[in-house]
Amino acid sequence: MQVDWSPLWISLRTAGVATIATFFLGTAAAYGMLGYRGRWKPLIEGVLIAPLILPPTVVGFLLLLLFGKNGWLGQLMQAFDFSIVFTWYAAVVTAIVVSFPLMYKTALGAFEQIDSSLLQVARTLGASEFRIFRQILLPLATPGLVAGVTLAFARALGEFGATLMLAGNIPGQTQTMPMAIYFAVEAGDRSLAWLWSIAILTLSLSGLITVNRWQQLEHRHPHSGQIEADEPLDRNGRRRTPALLRHQSQPQILDSTRGLLVEIEKQLPSFRLDTAFTAQSGLGILGASGSGKSMTLRCIAGIETPTQGRIVLNGKTLFDRDRHINLPSHQRNVSLVFQNYALFPHLTVSQNIAFGLQHLSRSLRSQCVNQQLAAVQMQNLGDRYPHQLSGGQQQRVALARALATEPEVLLLDEPFSALDTYLRSQMERQLLQTLSTYRGITLFVTHNLEEAYRICDRLLVMSGGVPIAHDCKHRIFEHPQTVRVAQLTGCKNFSHAVMQSANSIQAIDWGITLQVIEAIPDSFTDVGIRAHQVKLAIAPSSPNTYPCWLAATSETPHRMTLLLKLNAPPADAQDYHLQAEIFKEKWHAIKDQPFPWYVQLEPSRLMLMADW
Repeated sequence: MQVDWSPLWISLRTAGVATIATFFLGTAAAYGMLGYRGRWKPLIEGVLIAPLILPPTVVGFLLLLLFGKNGWLGQLMQAFDFSIVFTWYAAVVTAIVVSFPLMYKTALGAFEQIDSSLLQVARTLGASEFRIFRQILLPLATPGLVAGVTLAFARALGEFGATLMLAGNIPGQTQTMPMAIYFAVEAGDRSLAWLWSIAILTLSLSGLITVNRWQQLEHRHPHSGQIEADEPLDRNGRRRTPALLRHQSQPQILDSTRGLLVEIEKQLPSFRLDTAFTAQSGLGILGASGSGKSMTLRCIAGIETPTQGRIVLNGKTLFDRDRHINLPSHQRNVSLVFQNYALFPHLTVSQNIAFGLQHLSRSLRSQCVNQQLAAVQMQNLGDRYPHQLSGGQQQRVALARALATEPEVLLLDEPFSALDTYLRSQMERQLLQTLSTYRGITLFVTHNLEEAYRICDRLLVMSGGVPIAHDCKHRIFEHPQTVRVAQLTGCKNFSHAVMQSANSIQAIDWGITLQVIEAIPDSFTDVGIRAHQVKLAIAPSSPNTYPCWLAATSETPHRMTLLLKLNAPPADAQDYHLQAEIFKEKWHAIKDQPFPWYVQLEPSRLMLMADW
């Protein structure tokens, strides 16, 4: 039997050209839809994937209406004395149309799998959208894109109904293998139909098997290596580390050409962000989860856009709603270190650090990378990949990468949240040392009050999207103006109170009268004292001393928390007035003493506050 092999070559050529076109069209459409959130998104996506769910004959009929002599594209081509109906070009067009949805959906899924923080941090490092697409999105989405190409090729190879309607069955011109199978069956030539069926199955399945095998190998990661523990920091021979956020205690006044001014509003699903502050060298932002801390940083970095307000950095306007100014992230010279560090997984440590230095020559770029590696004590790890690093090492690389671009503002979004207690302490000291020579403005976000106190000299406390305190850390912790500020800074003992005299108040919830030292403010509604400042004694000795009984206890490795009721024994474990924290040595000394014990609330430790 003599076989006409033209259907094979026509099918391969048609599917090949269609796959190339589909790759570019589908990838571009997926990238365009990746960040689109407009009202027309459902309609646009419905149109893009319609060929996937419509019967091929319907697709062919619609294409015939479009490209036929009465269709608007057909009439347009007739002006150039050209027509694609019943030509090989029609076969290519139908193959593109029916395979496009598979490429589009696969590419979109691959793009959506990529951590958005990688794209955001690339923007803050000065990368353009094209460079982000070329160096971040495409490499990381390669497995998905290869799968999309394979599926698109297989779909184009097997297209029949739409091709028959638009291109016809012209042997040697438009007769592809699916049409050869159909007409071979109609003619009763089953052996020829089997030949073309086996050819399509072999081509399609071999491609799919090859891609699946390659993806399995890719998931194992081509770069091997073991995660190392963080090296302990040298405790000897180090110079004294300066404070990270060094400030004068007086309120700051922003110079028109120096410092950061933030006055922004943004409506969010759960609350409204409405914050205003200035910073000239550094600031810690403290608040509970969901208080707007991270969103504030994202607005400064240009990742999010405020609804109203302005952001001015060293005299340059980054954002101004009224003046219609909104500089893109890559033009702001602001670096952001994310909670998860957002290291590019396909780049080495050195390549990560060098990502924002493309404007430098190769020699200067290499010199800068080596300087940053030395600054974070990772000189010998430049060729490692992020997955080969410990959490602490990844944090140091993220910091080095952020500082390599010499940003005017460094934004640190809870950089220690992913570390255990031991590494957190190590990295705090490393951070302080690394930033000791940084001359820009640092904003350090945390919800950990002890971390904020250790690292920051000046604090902005946020709650519900608004700042509720902005001062040096000593005044905020020792003299909070409101109950909410005291709560966010760790105070656990509160009572509604009223003034009795110039130096005494009545703590209503505790049922006692207290002597005070500080002047009682007009807005005074509550009194509080921190748990570690509550003193215990066996007998009364000083002012503000009252008998107490133990309601319950809880312990940590080194401390005991005692729940105490004043003036009477408790009815149950929930019947208490105060929490006291003492070291276990003190607990062992008093735990067997008979009740009542005595609790002393030193006048100098009492905090007089407003209710909010």
